[in-house]
Amino acid sequence: MRKCFFFDRDGVLNHSIVKNGKPYSPNALNEVKISYYAFEIIRYLKYRNFLTIVVTNQPDVKRKIVSIEIVKSINNYLKKKLKFDDLFVCYDDKDYSFYRKPKPGMIFEAKKKWNINLKKSYIVGDRDKDIKAGLNSGLKTIFIDNGYFEKKPMFSNYKINNLREIKKIL
Repeated sequence: MRKCFFFDRDGVLNHSIVKNGKPYSPNALNEVKISYYAFEIIRYLKYRNFLTIVVTNQPDVKRKIVSIEIVKSINNYLKKKLKFDDLFVCYDDKDYSFYRKPKPGMIFEAKKKWNINLKKSYIVGDRDKDIKAGLNSGLKTIFIDNGYFEKKPMFSNYKINNLREIKKIL
């Protein structure tokens, strides 16, 4: 079985659009700004034999705020630039969906597809629902505190200020 680093997309691999202290996904390709250490850490993790997989909620598609084509173009751009292994997206905006974080559906789907050992794997997220998804699936959790005006996770295995600090954890 393989070990993996799961990443949330917005606020982790790329910057969120922050308005009044609340994070939002970019709604156009020209709004995407890749996080400073994203290239370096993905290269490092691959060198350490980790899979790198993105798991992202994109409910604005269902809410008709952004088209699925734009979200796919952003995802393709990030995959081409950062060279992560795979990406799983939940477009649902209902919390009861098994694939919408904090539920573990996308992680379990990746586990099956890539033969991942969840006990030897991590998730990196900037919001409570990312950390809960990790806890709900048996991953070690790494919280990046971007200072949003919202509830922080009650528990995470690690707290970091930037992606480069992952090296200290390993």
